[in-house]
Amino acid sequence: MWPQLRVIVEYYGLAAPRLCLAFREEPSLAETEVGANPVQVEIGEFDEAIDIIEDVVTENACLNYHCKKGKVCEVDESNTPMCVCQDPSTCPPVEGDFEHICGTDNKTYESSCHFFATKCTLEGTKKGHKLHLDYIGSCKLIEPCLDSELTEFPLRMRDWLKNVLVTLYERDEDNNLLTEKQKLRVKKIYENEKRLQAGDHSLDLLAHDFEKNYNMYIFPVHWQFGQLDQHPVDGYLTHTELAPLRAPLIPMEHCTTRFFEQCDADADKYIALEEWATCFGLKDQDVDKDLII
Repeated sequence: MWPQLRVIVEYYGLAAPRLCLAFREEPSLAETEVGANPVQVEIGEFDEAIDIIEDVVTENACLNYHCKKGKVCEVDESNTPMCVCQDPSTCPPVEGDFEHICGTDNKTYESSCHFFATKCTLEGTKKGHKLHLDYIGSCKLIEPCLDSELTEFPLRMRDWLKNVLVTLYERDEDNNLLTEKQKLRVKKIYENEKRLQAGDHSLDLLAHDFEKNYNMYIFPVHWQFGQLDQHPVDGYLTHTELAPLRAPLIPMEHCTTRFFEQCDADADKYIALEEWATCFGLKDQDVDKDLII
């Protein structure tokens, strides 16, 4: 599972409204680099000269050659590495239903490996262009999001983002969850006596807290944007970059898809920082690219 997605799944149960997820470590999808050392043969002194026949070992050109999800490295006759679509049948066996993936084609895939391998084979086609990872888990009926429910969604999301940051701050003993600059920002929130503690709060209370303690929510909203804006870091979020946040939320928050579609105000398939901030209720003057740290 992408690294960002692990954090979302692990901490969502701590502060997310209406949800209670058990902590568990998802199987990681990170690639493990394998090194190779040449075989060394020690030759002693011999009374007579002998002919030494050496086997020519061709270095594996794929060792440090990386391919995107759904592709694997192969070499041609000249030992030149290239990325080709992975055969879904070569994906590792799944360990449980929690590895299932629902695609935007409303089809359940055994794992993310199976999904991306299938998507790769459809590259260049209209179907492949439209196929994306929709959410984690087997496909199921997602109830329509009503207008009244849509207005409630950012209330819970803002509160959750703030609580995720506070939790990361509390657990960052090894200084590998937040950067020093991020910790300085979160420390101000953590030590503020007016901070609303994590809990199952009413929508009225969440709305009241956002109004009275507005400044506490500015950095968490920017932080989440920066966590998602990675491939590439360009100030815009694509459908793929949103996946680590959307994928685990959709089965539990049925307004997720509609909310992020609404965030793309100009319908250009990209969500800019300004659009993101507006979606979460931040004022225009408080949108600051320097907070993406």
